[in-house]
Amino acid sequence: MGGGDAGWVGRQPLPWLLGPAFVAAVAYVDPGNVAANLTAGAQYGYLLVWVLVAANVMAVLVQYLSAKLGLVTGSSLPEMLGERLPRGRRLAFWAQAELVAAATDLAEVIGGAIALHILFGIPLLVGGVIVGVVSMLLLAVQTYRGPRHFEFVVTGLLAVITVGFVTGLFFGPVDWGEAAAGVAPRFEGSQTVLLAASMLGATVMPHAIYAHSALARDRHGHPPPRAALPQLLVATRWDVLLSLLVAGSVNIAMLLLAAGNLAGVPGTDTIEGAHEAIVSALGPGVGIAFGIGLLASGLASTSVGCYAGAAIMGGLMRVRLSVFTRRLITLIPALVIITAGVDPTWALVLSQVLLSLGIPFALVPLVRLTGDRAVMGAFVNRAALSWAAWVVVVLIVALNLALLVLTATGSG
Repeated sequence: MGGGDAGWVGRQPLPWLLGPAFVAAVAYVDPGNVAANLTAGAQYGYLLVWVLVAANVMAVLVQYLSAKLGLVTGSSLPEMLGERLPRGRRLAFWAQAELVAAATDLAEVIGGAIALHILFGIPLLVGGVIVGVVSMLLLAVQTYRGPRHFEFVVTGLLAVITVGFVTGLFFGPVDWGEAAAGVAPRFEGSQTVLLAASMLGATVMPHAIYAHSALARDRHGHPPPRAALPQLLVATRWDVLLSLLVAGSVNIAMLLLAAGNLAGVPGTDTIEGAHEAIVSALGPGVGIAFGIGLLASGLASTSVGCYAGAAIMGGLMRVRLSVFTRRLITLIPALVIITAGVDPTWALVLSQVLLSLGIPFALVPLVRLTGDRAVMGAFVNRAALSWAAWVVVVLIVALNLALLVLTATGSG
């Protein structure tokens, strides 16, 4: 855990140290979130507000541990696993991680294509290609200008996403009493469990867990001097809290918007239908803001997802594909889904369920590694943090098991 000084030039002001978590936070407001949150709000009102609140609290803990691992060890989570797993288990772990990455990219490309169709009437297939090309340009910023410039661009897109998705709350009614009641945990049948798992998968995202450790490492060194770690860890806590406060607020705003304005409206089980209902209920200006937010979401999140996929492959398989090559490869499944005529919103929701099932595979090793003194040294998780992290693991696994059982038996 030596004392490399790449990316570190001594004690720095707190604002300058912020950034990696805001890039990771884009994963928490991707088009999959839009589909899951709008569907949950339109179909079940304020019932599942508690899922977003709980998921965001979990996300703060998870993303902090991911960044902490990258800072202290100078290695990403996939690299740490690649060094420790025997070949067979490493290949199996890589296969499930790649499925997660593919599901992520599916959601993001389709979401961006839907946004272009909403805003400009562009066919979904053409829109998917455009999203892929623009995401390459965003990745070029990371490759040729460095992580700081990439952070500025992605954080700017996060601001656009926030405005686009929160605007509707200022024009449409929200029953704040019902919203407060929605904080109490409860389900109403297996379909709400499916949606809860989808919302969880869209909030605590596996690829964001893999990526954040690499983002923190790339930003602050491999690793930074040990004397710098206390300040960096404090800055990281603020980075995670602030970024996920923004992302969590956006997610809750989307559900409240749908619950207050789209409940019982036909066709709101698709993003396009929800957009039409928003325009009808709140006016074309809010509809345009929504479309712009969705487009920014797709563009930013697919770039971050591609970065995560490269980190997964490089760490677990020790294969270094350029992000541009990976962008081309991972774009294909999304374009195939679009060409096949699969309902895009339903594909988004199902992709989020797959992400939810992939969370334990990222989360369990993260908690184990950050709780291992041999790995973390003096920065090992304290007992209370370790207990909280394992509680999160148990809750997520329990929800996924309930999803599988209830869906398989058709209960609800």
